[in-house]
Amino acid sequence: MLQDEKAETPSGRTRSGLARAHKLDAAERSEIASIAARARWDAKKVRDETGKLPHVLGRFSSTLDLAGMKIPCAVIETPNGIQRVLSENGITNALLGSRSGASKRKKKAFEEQGAVLPLFVAPEQLDRFITDDLLEGPLKPIDYLDGDQTIRAYDAAILPAVCNIWLRAREEGALQTQQLPKAQKAEALMRALAETGIVALIDEATGYEKVRPQNALQEYLKLLIREQLAAWVQKFPEEFFVNIYKLKGWSWPGMQKNRYSVVGHYIRDLVYKRLGPGVLEELTRKSPKNESGQRPNKLHQWLTEDVGDPILAQHLHSLIMFQRLAIANGHGWNKFVQMVDAVMPKRGTTLMLPLNEIPEKSNEL
Repeated sequence: MLQDEKAETPSGRTRSGLARAHKLDAAERSEIASIAARARWDAKKVRDETGKLPHVLGRFSSTLDLAGMKIPCAVIETPNGIQRVLSENGITNALLGSRSGASKRKKKAFEEQGAVLPLFVAPEQLDRFITDDLLEGPLKPIDYLDGDQTIRAYDAAILPAVCNIWLRAREEGALQTQQLPKAQKAEALMRALAETGIVALIDEATGYEKVRPQNALQEYLKLLIREQLAAWVQKFPEEFFVNIYKLKGWSWPGMQKNRYSVVGHYIRDLVYKRLGPGVLEELTRKSPKNESGQRPNKLHQWLTEDVGDPILAQHLHSLIMFQRLAIANGHGWNKFVQMVDAVMPKRGTTLMLPLNEIPEKSNEL
C-alpha cells in the first residue's frame, strides 16, 4: 500500500460509516442518500423564506491567497444581511490537500450517515476540540448561488476557528503522525491571517470594500467593542512581554515592575491597529487619558466577551508565534516587525513602528 493511501485509511466514525454502508444493499443505500439529500434541500429552503438561496452580491466573488493556499470567497446577500463566506472545497483543499478518492469515499460515507461535519474537521481526533458554539455558528454550512452554480460555503469566521482546532489537537498530542502536515498547514494559514482581518481581506479580494455601506464599519465595531466597561482581567500573556524584551535586548524586570513606556506604543501598533479598521480609535475614544496623562482603565476592558475577547486572544497567539520564530532564528526586533507587517498588515496605513525610542519607565500599560 502506498504511503498516501495509508494516510487516508478511514478510522473511527468513517470506518463505522463505511462498514454500515457495506452491510446495506443498493436500494437501502440509495434511500439513505435520498433522505440525506432531501434533508439538505429542506435546510436550504429554511434559510430563505422566499425559497431562494442566498446569492453573491453583485460580482463580489474572488479567491483569497493565504500562504500560497487559494480559497474561493464571496460576499453574499442573505435574509439576515450581508455575509462573507469561504467555500467548503477551498478550505478542504487548503488544509487537507487535493481531494483524493479516499477523501471522496469518506465524504460519501458521512453523507449517508447524515453527518454535518465537513471533511476539514471530520477526523475523530478533533472531536473534543469542536465546541457547541462552533457547531451552532461558523460550522453551519451555507449554500449560495454564484450565477447558476450552487456553492457550499461557511461563514468567514470558520477559517481561524478550524485552524485553531487543528493546532490545539497538535499541542495536546491528539493527532496521528500522518495528520501532522495538516496541522502545519493550519499554522501557516494562521500566520498569514489575523482573525479580525478576514472580513477586510475578503472585502479587499472581492472589491466590496469600495462600495460597502458607510455604516458597515460601525456595525463591525459594535461586535468587538462593548457599551459598558468590563472588570479587569489579565488578557496579555506574560510571554508576550518577555519576548518583546528579548527581541529588544532588554533585561526583563518581571510582570510586577513598570514596563518601558514605549511598550505601550508597540501594543497599540502590533495589536490594536491590526484588530481592524477604526478599532484603536474607538477604544481610545472610550478610554480617554486623564489630566495626568494616564488612562483610568485598559483598552482591552472595552472588548466584547463573545467576539472581541476571542479575537484579541487569537491575535496575541499569532504574535507570540512570530516572536518565538524570530527568537529561534536569532532575529532582533526589526526583523520581527517586518515579519508581522508582511502577513498581518495595518489596514489603510503605511506607518512603520518607531524603532529607536529611548526607553522611559511608565505604568501606562
